[in-house]
Parts: sequence; C-alpha cells; structure tokens
Amino acid sequence: MTEQLRAEHPYPQFMRNEWVNLNGEWEFEFDDDNAGAKAGWHAGTQAFSKRIQVPFAYQSKLSGIGDPGFHDTVWYRTELRVPADFAGKRVLLHFGAVDYEASVWVNGALVAQHEGGHTPFRADITDALQAEGNVLVVKAVDYGKDVTIPRGKQYWEEQSASIFYTRTTGIWQTVWLEAVSSVHLDKVKLTPDIDRKEIRVTAFVKGAAAGSQVRVKAEITFNGKPVSEDVFALRSGSPSATRAIRIDDFNDHGLGGWWSPENPNLYDVTFTLLEGEEVRDVVSSYFGMRKVSIESGKLCLNNRPYYLRMVLDQGYFPDGNLTPPSDEAIKRDVELTKAMGFNGARKHQKLEDPRYLYWCDKLGVAVWSEAANAYEYSDEYVRRFTNEWLESVERDYNHPSIVAWVPINESWGVPDIQLNKLQQQHALAMYHMTKSLDEMRPVISNDGWELVTTDLFNIHDYEGRREVLMDRYSTAEKAVSAMPANRVLAVEGFPYAGQPILISEFGGISYKKSDWEGWGYTSASDDEDFIKRLRDVVQPMYLAGVVQGFCYTQLTDVEQEINGLLTYDRVPKLPLETIKAIVEGK
Repeated sequence: MTEQLRAEHPYPQFMRNEWVNLNGEWEFEFDDDNAGAKAGWHAGTQAFSKRIQVPFAYQSKLSGIGDPGFHDTVWYRTELRVPADFAGKRVLLHFGAVDYEASVWVNGALVAQHEGGHTPFRADITDALQAEGNVLVVKAVDYGKDVTIPRGKQYWEEQSASIFYTRTTGIWQTVWLEAVSSVHLDKVKLTPDIDRKEIRVTAFVKGAAAGSQVRVKAEITFNGKPVSEDVFALRSGSPSATRAIRIDDFNDHGLGGWWSPENPNLYDVTFTLLEGEEVRDVVSSYFGMRKVSIESGKLCLNNRPYYLRMVLDQGYFPDGNLTPPSDEAIKRDVELTKAMGFNGARKHQKLEDPRYLYWCDKLGVAVWSEAANAYEYSDEYVRRFTNEWLESVERDYNHPSIVAWVPINESWGVPDIQLNKLQQQHALAMYHMTKSLDEMRPVISNDGWELVTTDLFNIHDYEGRREVLMDRYSTAEKAVSAMPANRVLAVEGFPYAGQPILISEFGGISYKKSDWEGWGYTSASDDEDFIKRLRDVVQPMYLAGVVQGFCYTQLTDVEQEINGLLTYDRVPKLPLETIKAIVEGK
C-alpha cells in the first residue's frame, strides 16, 4: 500500500496500542456484469486492473478514479500484512463504513457480511490467517437508484441536482486491524450523571469462560491528575457488568468540571481487563460530564437554559465527497464553526466520521446526530433503516458532544406521514426505540414539519423577510400554527405540547464568492447585501420571543449549492468576526 492520506486512529473513544491502519492503495475492479462471484474473485488469486486509494469512494477525486457513473458492484483486493507482534492474539478487522452491502473474505474464507452504508462492522479473522501470507478481498454492492435505502444526500441520478449530491459506493471510512486477547473488552457504555456526580460504566466482555474471575479496573484522570479509581467484577457467565463510579472533587481544585461548548472538559479513562491477576486487555477512552434536559419547557444544558446557535453541516468535501481528506480538515471545520460564533452543528443526513465527533468533544461543539434517511417508504426500508439507526446510536452513545438524536428529517422515508398511519407508527417507533436506548438526550421525531411525539418542536423556515419572522415567532401559538414550507408542523393527533421551539433550518442565502455556480433560498449581490440579509434572518431568532435555538443553513457551499457561509474550499465569504457578531446577535 502507498502513503496513507488518513492514517490517524479512527476511533479515539476506544483505543488499544496494538493496531495498524490499512488505508492506502488497494487493487480495485468494477463488476457491472456481476461476473465476479461466478469467476471466484473472492478467492483473492486474481489481480484487479485498477488502483484505488482507500478510504475514498471511487466517485471522489482522492480515490484516484473520480468516476461519477453508476457501478453498483465493486471489488477490492489487497495483501494483508499482519504485524509479527500480533502473533498469539486474536486479530480483529474493522471497517468504519462501506456503502451499502459488504462481503469480506480473507484467503478465500468469508469472514464478514454487513448491510448499512454508514455504520461500522468488524470480524475476527484469526482462523482465516495463514503464515505464508494473506489476501483481503471486499465486495461492495450499492443500489444507486433505489430510493428506499438509507442514502442521505446521495442522488439517484448521475449528475447532482437540487439538494442532492454525488453518490458514495464502497469503502469510505478507515479500515484497520487490532490485536486482542482471547478475553477482551467488546465495548463500554458511559452514562454521566452530574446530579449524582458519577459516571455509570457498563463494560461488555467477550471470550470469558464460565467460572472465570473477570474484573474491570477503571482509572479516571483529568489533565493527568487522578480523579477516581474502581474495580468491579463480572458475575460468572455474564457478558457485562455495570458500576456507578463517583467523580471525587468534581468541579473543584482544577480536577475537572462539566462539559459544555464553552468549557469542553474531558475526563480520560483507562480500562484494564483482568482475568484472575492476569491483564488481558487495556483500552483508553474519555468522557464528558454533562446533562441535557427539558425543564418547564426550556432546553437546558447542565441544569441551566441553553440557547443553541447551530450551523447545518453536510459533511461533504470537494475532493473526498463524504470522506474528509485529512484529520486536519475535520478539525478545521470544527474550528471554523466555533470561530463564526456557533456553539453547535447539525450534521445533516450523514452519520459523521468518529474523528469529527472527537474534535467536537475536545474543542466544544454541541452536535445533533441525524440519520442518513431513505426517500420513500416500504417494508424493506423499515427493516434496513431500523437496523442502521440502532447501530448508529450504539456507535456514538458515549460522545458528550452529541446532545440530540434526529432519526427522521422532513418526512424523508415517510412522505405520507400526515395521513398514513403506518408511517406515523414508524416515526413513533424510531422515537420510542431511541428513548429506550438513551435516557440522556432529547429525540426529534421528524425534524422540520409533520411532527408526531417529539421532545423538541423544530421548524424549517427559509423566509428571508425580517418583519415576517418577527411576527411569526412572537408567540408560541403563531409559531406552531404557521406553515412556512406549506406543511403542517404537527400531525393531527399530536398537537404542540409546550416543547421548546427551535428553528432548525433557516437562512440558506446564496452568495457567489468562488468559481462555483449554484443556488440558495434567497440571494445576496455583494458583501453589504449579504450582511444585511444575514442580520434580517438571524436577529429575529433572538428578538421574536419564543425561539430557543436555531440552525443556520449552512456551513459551506456544496456542489451546486452556494448558500454556505464558507465556500466549498472553506474560504469565509465575510470576515469571520463579522459573521460571529451576527450569529451571536450582536
């Protein structure tokens, strides 16, 4: 493999020392005739004619191919070099994301199959490895024109148009190996409780034999200073154990504090898995102590009302499409978000790279995590989407930056929800299922309009006239009875019940400041006009009376859209301090 463009650890919340990144140049082949399976390509004995830079999809420039056409079945092949110090351990093969279905072989042995284009999967490949050398083969099957699969903004036509962008097929997040003991931590679930001043740890263990004495040691520090330590045991035969660990000297003596965008305090934690007195696994992680709640109709962070100033972030890049070109590029997007005065981001129609969430945790950005939706409803859609959403919530549960879950946006996947009882029940199921997995965060049933049961009452409104916005959001009654997109805001039978009102999409002002051509919801002619239009839509969010937060559309231009505050190349269209003053209502 050649030089890696994405060489950083892909999952900072669950890190072991023994791992190796597999990104780089792999062999690659289109299989438009679906001939590969019959020809035995999975055996790994046949070389492929093309080369691709993993983890970039073939549609992107950084892949080295840059083909926007439909090739729904693709194959990858690479020599798998397992480090010598992995000997005697179990070897895990991880994929961050493969769009949409993946089959994985090592030396011709099928080791994994996975459905879902945005969620991770892994396989224990130890028994398939050979001493004389190993070949890894991946087959990815996408469905470029199927509008019932969770696809987000990926368009089902060859050329991007309207609000839809270039598709992603195949591997688009990091691939890596890990070495683990036969007895090891499978995952850890971290639930902070600032009222009790404790972190609830649930550790899941794989490989422990019945009757073995397995214990988990948790060592918590803040800026290198010890905070708390505890050891707890698994009951014989049980795959998990839970312990609430006290955070001593909480918020005192420089030993930490609550996490917020203004003070993104993070505690480091090292988990050591012991079998008897033998160390079987060591994993490093981190967490933030924070609480998101709704009190007396107010959205609160850490028990105080909190006004969210968010920006809509599509997570696309000019050369990588859905895959950021580098960790520095991810960090830069977070830094620019904060520099423009935003304290939050709504990741739109994309389960974002865990490295993005890491930088939001570390630098301080509150995130609404939103699913990549399908566009139309079917029984098969329900199965696919439910499974992928479950995996999404599990993957990102521990991130303190995530403050809300958004399973459905603007009735995508449920276009007839206003009248169709099946689709209403599906939205309700997503709401209640998410609540059954996470007691910490609010859940939005259908962001934008046609809401059923929901914790936040979110409205999408691209009105550009200041006086209209001031009147529309002067009272809760006016706000919830409006139809800014010519859609009812609440489905009949699910009336507004006093939830916090947020304008979760607005603005979208187009302003051409680069070579890109495109559109927006309204249009600015020069810097002075852009500043006026920004103020006209942002100031009512503060002054009108009932709005508890907003999400401005959008962070960057994207392909044919030029309604970003930054160009697609991340160049600010106005001085950052000017944007910041407007966003903060000054």
